[in-house]
Amino acid sequence: MNDTAATVAEQGATVPTEKASSTKSAREKKAAPKATKSAPKGKKSAKPAAAKKGTTADKRAAAKPERTERTAKSERTAKASAPRVASKGAQILEMIGQGKGATLAEIMKATGWQAHSVRGFISTVGKKHNVKIESSKNESGDRLYRIVK
Repeated sequence: MNDTAATVAEQGATVPTEKASSTKSAREKKAAPKATKSAPKGKKSAKPAAAKKGTTADKRAAAKPERTERTAKSERTAKASAPRVASKGAQILEMIGQGKGATLAEIMKATGWQAHSVRGFISTVGKKHNVKIESSKNESGDRLYRIVK
């Protein structure tokens, strides 16, 4: 084997040298947080210390009425039922809500959005606002969007 390594070295090929030891040592891992001690077997555990009355957490809990999952969900759907009045989304819905609808180019010009942004909005607005949007091409080949009633 040594003869092979010597002949390879003579031909100009590089031979790997022994790995030099590193000067850096591995860092020690940080200690994990310690668990709280439990009561010894056979003894009852001590009761936790009573919280002070009038803390900020108590005040917050008293100030907020409890929200159930049903009310939280209805609040979210009420917010998502219609876009803000002066928003670009409302502007798009108004444009495509007209009888003839609106072309992609018209919507891009009105909002200042790029084509992929307009298409993305239109694809999601139907799901969020329960609106059926029809997409077709007009005689000149432009994409036309309108709300189907």
